[in-house]
Amino acid sequence: MKQKDESKSRLKSIQKSSGRHFFRSLRRIFRYGFIGFFRNIWLSITATIVTTLTLVLLFATIIASLVLSNTAEVMRDKIDITIFFKPGTSADVLSKMSVTMLADSNVKQLSYSTSEEEYEKFLEEAKSSDNKALLIALEDDEDGLMKETFLKQLQATMRIKVHHAEELSSIKKIVAEDELFVANLDTEREPTYNSNDLAISTITSWANIATKGGIALCGLFLVISILVIFNTIRMAIYSRAEEIYMEKLVGADNFFIRGPFLVEAMASGILAGLFAGGLGILIFNLAEPQLKSYDIAVGSIDTFLAEPLNIVLVFLALVGTGMVVTLISSRLAVHKYLKRV
Repeated sequence: MKQKDESKSRLKSIQKSSGRHFFRSLRRIFRYGFIGFFRNIWLSITATIVTTLTLVLLFATIIASLVLSNTAEVMRDKIDITIFFKPGTSADVLSKMSVTMLADSNVKQLSYSTSEEEYEKFLEEAKSSDNKALLIALEDDEDGLMKETFLKQLQATMRIKVHHAEELSSIKKIVAEDELFVANLDTEREPTYNSNDLAISTITSWANIATKGGIALCGLFLVISILVIFNTIRMAIYSRAEEIYMEKLVGADNFFIRGPFLVEAMASGILAGLFAGGLGILIFNLAEPQLKSYDIAVGSIDTFLAEPLNIVLVFLALVGTGMVVTLISSRLAVHKYLKRV
């Protein structure tokens, strides 16, 4: 019984001392790592700059892809398909046709105007643009001949907003085959099915180019970053080869030898993530007014970055990515060296 108690006591003391030994070793690893980081300061700065560029490109690629995709979506939402009917088409006929069109599941919103209503809109536009010559001519039109001429030329219209701008086959079928539509369509003006297709396809293609080009550049800089950090750590290892040899002689394990170099790399990754986050947000804030002036949709990104918690998350994501990149490359360098010794 006494022997058992002594064994338990000895085991507890060993566990306590091993725990203290582990934390003491960990503390030394971090201390030696930070010393090594500042000892090879120029190599550390180079590794940090290259990693920062990689992370800034990653940030810019994600932002550009989101902004251009949002812009394409906003443009799709603004699409207003206009169908033109013969001048003088009555409100009752337009109402019946609107019921038929609204039955289509792709139709989100619909409005229609008679020739008279189109004439009123025309007058409002003339007033808002301050077209004095036209307004004076209309005021002098006491017998109403000019108005009558306009009404004979102004088509009645139906404006449709859709859920899916790329899927208009069902709407086209109604316009082409429904008897009421066919009887009242104005043959001189075709419906504006394709008026926004070019702009949307251009924005979409730019979004794809931004995503693919950004990924390619990120991949290139990622490889460069890994190579730079790999060689930085290798140079640090060779400059301390004698120290490593002495550590091996006194019984240091690979964990203790590898640790300081991983800490050096981790410090570069943390700094690169912080710099990249600051630069990325600064560049976006500087470019935002110019982007808005070109009707590029940056509202969702702006709203996201307006929240302090989201900014913290951006920094954490970039710091985490930087640490992963630098730790992988440094671990490869140390592993390759330790296999030789």
